[in-house]
Amino acid sequence: MNQHVIHGLRDGFPIAMGYLAVAFSLGIIAAKAGLTASEGFLSSFFTRASAGEYGTYTLVAVNAAYVEVVAMGLVANLRYMLMSAALSQRIAPGTSWVHRLLMACCITDEIFGISVAHPGYTPPAYTYSAALISTLFWASGCALGIMAGSLLPQPMVTALSVSLYGMFLAIIIPPARRNHNVMYALMASLLMSGMCAVAPVVSEWSSGMRTVVLTILISALAAWLKPIKMEEGSDGEA
Repeated sequence: MNQHVIHGLRDGFPIAMGYLAVAFSLGIIAAKAGLTASEGFLSSFFTRASAGEYGTYTLVAVNAAYVEVVAMGLVANLRYMLMSAALSQRIAPGTSWVHRLLMACCITDEIFGISVAHPGYTPPAYTYSAALISTLFWASGCALGIMAGSLLPQPMVTALSVSLYGMFLAIIIPPARRNHNVMYALMASLLMSGMCAVAPVVSEWSSGMRTVVLTILISALAAWLKPIKMEEGSDGEA
């Protein structure tokens, strides 16, 4: 087990360093929403999702209803259910359900990536240690961002808050360039978001509720019109 812990810490450290920078930008957003450093640390420690946290903090900033915040978190983080199902195929058959549940709670995009890439079955200790060090850096980065947002001049805080949008662009542009269907869905989301902001009735909804509804509708329509076809031989065999 000690060897698995060491390997997990080793593989999780580069992820943790990247998390620190991204979470710092999230902390700037959280500071503008009125969260304290301790609140930001706890929320980031138990969430660990950039898109989900960004949506939550922006909704908190406008005093959105609890149901909108919950819906945003569910929609933004639904992909982790699929990742949990995929990771379950990489866990040794005799592993207890407690370990399986805890490993699912550790999943982020990056922790999932290194866990499924682990040779053979993925030991729980490996995932736990990688998730622990990356989570501590993620939560600390958010807390540091909140403290910086409370101390730095407002023009500098505004400039730093733009860095998070740069991260989102870096996430969506490469797949949009590789896959035209992703690009079409992205263009449709931008167009419909702008239209809904000025359309009768819909424009009276909060921005969070519009985002949730549009995300569900556009993703469902894209999956129906352009389903992803499984390649031959990709039946999950190891």
